[in-house]
Amino acid sequence: MKKFAIIGAGHFGSAIATALSEKGAEVLIIDNNINVIQNISDDVAFAVCTDATNKRALLAENILDYDVAIIAIGNDFVARLLCAANLLDIGVKRIISRTMGENQKIILEKMGITEFLSPEDEIGNIFADQLMNPNLITYLQLPEEYKVAEVLVPESLVGQKVGDVGFRENFKMSLITIRRKVEETEPKSKNGIKEQIVGVPNYNVLIEENDILVVFAKSKDIDIFIKANS
Repeated sequence: MKKFAIIGAGHFGSAIATALSEKGAEVLIIDNNINVIQNISDDVAFAVCTDATNKRALLAENILDYDVAIIAIGNDFVARLLCAANLLDIGVKRIISRTMGENQKIILEKMGITEFLSPEDEIGNIFADQLMNPNLITYLQLPEEYKVAEVLVPESLVGQKVGDVGFRENFKMSLITIRRKVEETEPKSKNGIKEQIVGVPNYNVLIEENDILVVFAKSKDIDIFIKANS
């Protein structure tokens, strides 16, 4: 069983801790606010109110027994730095730190932290891209400008076969799968609609209205695809 220590039980830290716990991981969450610890205590294996900027406090929680320590502290950058310094001094196997802006990342990198979470930056970038391209639902940014993106099918492609679109030939992208909404024969949801994954689509699959195309390509090629078919 994987073991994770989450330091900071705000909305971000609590969301990570709860999700990891639901996936079967053993989770320790630490915060110096007793109220937030009480709120999450039923959702994780261990919830502890203590000061993570104190090295002895971290050692008392057997922090070295955990596979990963995630520093999820929000606005208090000094506390985040002190916590990072303590984890590095103790010799924690793997440390992932939240950052808010490039300057914070540079400082943490100088300390020896190499893995980061930047939720505000990521959400801001996704939101900006969605405003520019309404068909772009969400994406996972990869190195070298590549993305795995979910794109609402442009109206001009509805009714076409996958093979006729020329994803690779015309747009330098790979179609990974299609997310499709279908009517349930015995509705379990209020609107009687469920989602279906169209495996790895072959050339003869017809593209339907409201399909969501899951594609892999460079950012500029995804933009070209959306603009060319809008």
